[in-house]
Amino acid sequence: MERKTRNPAPSPPPAASPPAPRWAVRAAHLAALAVLPSGLWRIALVLGVPAGYTADGFAAFETPGAKAWMLFLSVATESLALLTLGLVRPWGEVLPRWIPRVGGRTVHPLAATGAALLGAVCLTALWTPMAWWWTFPHAGMTRTGHLVVGLLYQPLVLWGPLLGAVALAYHRRRTGRVLSAGKR
Repeated sequence: MERKTRNPAPSPPPAASPPAPRWAVRAAHLAALAVLPSGLWRIALVLGVPAGYTADGFAAFETPGAKAWMLFLSVATESLALLTLGLVRPWGEVLPRWIPRVGGRTVHPLAATGAALLGAVCLTALWTPMAWWWTFPHAGMTRTGHLVVGLLYQPLVLWGPLLGAVALAYHRRRTGRVLSAGKR
């Protein structure tokens, strides 16, 4: 009687993809860095630095719940932004072996591209209004704080478009094809 094994042998390594274009590598790094200024500003708030708020405006950030949320948001956004690097690195093609259950498996190009493009659309929709930061009232902020915080959040406007461009480059590199909206 033949026994079925639970852990099949790892699949053979895929044919090596060409290296990512230099512009895509730079764009991936820029996407990861675009999130950093706003995250550092939120961490300053968590550490008790008013960071542009008046005393009354800063009082809202002094609760444990607000501090936990800002810390979580900073770590989560930077972690997600760092995933963009996977689109230009080998671990975006074959998952690292140290990841339980899935390590060593090949990343399906359409799965990675689809997730990245969905993220790019959502990020673009979320952060594009930040380009008009200075037209929104911000009660509880000093004039200088309003200016500085606006400058710190402006790089987030780039995150979605950069991710989208890197995702398209990843798809082309991995599949040899350009994504199109449909045939005419």
